[in-house]
Amino acid sequence: MSWKSSASTYGSVAIALHWVSAVAILAMFPLGFLAANTSDPNVAANVLRVHVPLGVLVLILTLARLAWWLVDRRPGHLQGMPHWQELAERLVRGLIYVVLILMGSSGIALLALSGVAVVLFFGAAEPLPNFWAYVPMTAHFVGAFLLLGLAGAHIAAALYHQFYKQDRLLARMGIGSS
Repeated sequence: MSWKSSASTYGSVAIALHWVSAVAILAMFPLGFLAANTSDPNVAANVLRVHVPLGVLVLILTLARLAWWLVDRRPGHLQGMPHWQELAERLVRGLIYVVLILMGSSGIALLALSGVAVVLFFGAAEPLPNFWAYVPMTAHFVGAFLLLGLAGAHIAAALYHQFYKQDRLLARMGIGSS
């Protein structure tokens, strides 16, 4: 498999960036919701010690994916795909990138404004702050639900193509043969 994408399949770099990002993003949801909904501050701190670096990784991977598209080409749309589906795919993909950058930026802003990094990573014996006291928390909260919906739409569309249309869409992303 080539590093770069062809007219019909994604290259190994794009595939690796996609699947590592996907696994990290899927891990972020339960971690974030657990940290936000636990009443035990020690559990919240321990969860955030994983959630925060994973979030930074997702932001770095997202920026790397965008940079990669400057030197790589995307495969064309599937043969026979209706125009409205092509537009929907572009819209969902674009919104996923926007929301991922929003999530990473708001998360970093929360770290900076709240000072929680010294508690999480440098052993300061302070309680966790009330993150809702900081404006970026609203963007982070709304972004989480937007991302959940967009990821659900993306996954549902991929499964629809793979199993209902049987057009072997997932083979383009390294799953199965083309």
